[in-house]
Parts: sequence; C-alpha cells; structure tokens
Amino acid sequence: MNKITSVVLCLFLVYPHLARAEDLLTVYQQAIDADPTLKSADIKTEIGAAQKAQALGEMLPQVSASANWSANNQRQSSSTAANTSNYHGTRYTLSLNQSVIDFAKFWNWRKAQEIEDQYNSELTEAQHTLMVHVVEKYFGVLEAEDQLSFLQTERQSTEKQLEQINRQFAKSLVKITDLYDVEARLDQIKASEIEAETILTTAIESLKELTNTTPATLYRLRESIDYKNLEGNLEDWIAVAKSENPTLAAQLHTIAAASNDVAVQKSRYLPVVDAQFNYYDANTGYQSSNIGQTETQVAAINVNVPIFTGGVTTHRLFEANQRLELSKTENEAKIRALIKETSDAYLSANASVRRIDASQKALKSTAKARQAKETGFKYGVETMSDVLDAQQQEFKAKKELSKAKYSYIKNRIRFMQATGLITEENLSEVNSWLQAEPKQPKEAANKS
Repeated sequence: MNKITSVVLCLFLVYPHLARAEDLLTVYQQAIDADPTLKSADIKTEIGAAQKAQALGEMLPQVSASANWSANNQRQSSSTAANTSNYHGTRYTLSLNQSVIDFAKFWNWRKAQEIEDQYNSELTEAQHTLMVHVVEKYFGVLEAEDQLSFLQTERQSTEKQLEQINRQFAKSLVKITDLYDVEARLDQIKASEIEAETILTTAIESLKELTNTTPATLYRLRESIDYKNLEGNLEDWIAVAKSENPTLAAQLHTIAAASNDVAVQKSRYLPVVDAQFNYYDANTGYQSSNIGQTETQVAAINVNVPIFTGGVTTHRLFEANQRLELSKTENEAKIRALIKETSDAYLSANASVRRIDASQKALKSTAKARQAKETGFKYGVETMSDVLDAQQQEFKAKKELSKAKYSYIKNRIRFMQATGLITEENLSEVNSWLQAEPKQPKEAANKS
C-alpha cells in the first residue's frame, strides 16, 4: 500500500470513534443520492414520457399562423410614360391540418408507449441492482475486516508463542526445529496480513465508489442471528422470477416496441389522408404586387399514395424485422440467465445455512483440539508443529464461519432481486441484524 492509503486505512481501523457509525440503511441512502446509474435510469423515464407525448402530438391537429406587413414601392414603365405608386401590404394566413388516416403515426405512438414502459422497468431494475450492490459492498468491507482481524489475532498469539519458545530454547527445553516452526508460521501470517490489508482497502474504495463518500465506522453483524432456509419450491420461484423480474419486463416491452416498429414500417406502404383548412387574407400577390384586398378560405382532403421510394421503405421494414428478432433472441438469453441466477442464489443461500451450522461445530471442535495440543506440548507429548497446525485450523474455522454468514446474506439478497421481490423492507430486515458496537481490527498502524 502507498503511504496515503495506509494512513487512511489506519485511521479507519484504529480510530473508529473519530468517525460516525453508519448502518446499512444510511449507506443505502448515500448510494441513492450518489449513484449515477440510478439517476440515468430516472432521466430515461422522463425522456420516454416526452417521446410518447411527441408521438401523440403528431396525431393531433397541427395549427400554424403567419402574418406579413410590408411597405412597397412599385414603378411601371411603358413606351409613353412611367407610373410610380407607394402602398402598404398585408398578408395573413391561418392553416389547420389534421391526420385522418395515417397508420404509421398510430403505431409510432404505440411504440412510444412501450418504450416508456421499458424505461420504467429499467428504472425499477436499477433500483433493485443498487440495493444488491449496497449489501454486497457493505458486507464486503465487514468480511474483509473480519479476515484481517483474525490474522492479527493469530499473529499476536503466534508472537507470544515465539517469545515463549525463545525462552524455553535458551534453557534447552525445546528443539531448534520448534523455534523454526514458529518463526516460519509467523512469517506466513504476516504475509497473509499484508494481503488482507490490501483486500480491505479495495473493499473500502469499492463502497466509496458507490456512495461517493468515505465510509465511516460500519455497524457490525450480531452474533445471535437465526439463519433460515429460503422456503418454497425452486421451480415455483423461477416462475415468480419470470413474471416479476424487471429485467425481463423491460425486455418484453423492448420486443413489443420492436413489433410496433415493424407495423410502422409496413404502414409506409399505405395511403395517408389529411384534412386541411386554410384561411388567407391579403392585399398583395405575386412579388408583393398590389391586387386589392382578397380573402380566401380553403377546405380540402389530401390523399398521398406512396408509389416508389427507391427501396428505402423495403429496407427499413427489413431492418425493423431483424431488430425484432434480435430482441427476441436477447429475451431468451435473459430468461436463461435469470433461471441460472435464481437457482444459484436459492441453492447458495440454503447451502450457506448448512455451512454456518457445520462451521460452528467445526470451530468448537478445533478449539478443543488446539487446547489439547497445547496441553500435550506442555507435557512433551506434542510438538510445536502440532500446536501450530491446531491453532491454524481453529482460525481457519473462524474465517470459514465468517464467510458463510456473509455469503448467506449476499445470496439471500441476490435471490430477492432475481425474483423481482426485493424491497427496502428486505434491507431493513438485514439492517436489524447489525449492531452499533464496532469490532474493528487492531494494530493496523504498526503495519504501515
């Protein structure tokens, strides 16, 4: 780690009381305020609403008016004389056009509706994704802190053992190999500790990227939590995911929009009928000639029949069809990915429950084994290598238990996202599993 990063990490770890404590919901609110992806999705919904309004407006009456005032000087010459006249000219025009039959405009409006719904589903998807990212990054920091804490505790314990072995070796009570075993193990722990510090720094930066705020002391996971299996049949949950997941909903709207675009392009082959009304009042004619006051009213039906567009219409229709097929193919890929994600999150969450139970039992067993090895070493029936192995197994069990707990929480939230049922209530539930008392790793300052 560079010097600046090391200092920041040391302040974060050693002096947690200098920073305010933050729980999961606080970090989530920070992420809502800072996440550019969520803001972009929200802006897209506004764009979709504007596009739909534009498409509707094209089917409504189009009214325009114009006015012209002019000062004119007219000179007429003949073989016998030249006449000059000055006059003021006025011209007023009012025009109203209304589409009577234009299927392209209708299907374009339907397409805009689907696009608006697509953007709304994508906004929901972005909200769900943000919740998952907050949980993953928040507990990613806690997990990295735990792993570093275990290594620091193991290092401290091994350093005490090294001091003890050095004293015993000086009195010729232990072999040189015992001393070498402890020194080798201590070096391994120090190397792992450096890696754990790097992982923690990366996790903190990852959370900062999400919230655009340097994380303060985070609430810790309580010890007494009832980790329950996800209930229900997996196939039933997959069916729920297919109907509720906003990613699939957005893709279905994309398919519908593409289908409407095909209808738009087909409509380009059909006649277009417009109703027109014009009112014209002027006293000037061609090149502002003085023609006297003239008032004209025109009501007309215009029929426009497409005959040949150089192949443009045909190729646009071909493109629209291919885009429709592309949307359907992407939908199939997303369905398969959703099934995999739902299954993986469901099975992994339930597996984590069994893993937590097994790790808790393993921790008790390894603690007893370590105590037995230490007692045996005192009486000379066990070697220091055996004690170190037992100690290493105990800390390994602690690490596995910690990982299993965080894995359960992350996979549970992933599952709720996949099924499309994730809400802020799920975050509140996870937040209730936290406690304000910090349990931060110590002595990080000595490592810098």
